[in-house]
Amino acid sequence: MKWTSIIAIYSLFWVMGAFIVLPFGVRTHEEQGIDMVPGQAESAPANFSAKRIVKRATVVSLVLFGLFYLNYVEGWITIHDIDFADRYAPGGN
Repeated sequence: MKWTSIIAIYSLFWVMGAFIVLPFGVRTHEEQGIDMVPGQAESAPANFSAKRIVKRATVVSLVLFGLFYLNYVEGWITIHDIDFADRYAPGGN
């Protein structure tokens, strides 16, 4: 696998991981017992930390990309394992 492919695929895993971990550990002002600013949405987070999201997304993406790369090298799951259309086509195996 080329290094440019590795960077591109890892970046996709990182963005996906960031969206996965985004809601975890976030508390609203009501849950924290903090006064809200006038005009603020009730669902706005009181303890948002970009560093925490970046760290968690990095860990999740490293694990997911590691599994992806191991599958790429070892061939645990191939396209033939997930090609269900050919199995059920007339005359298919």
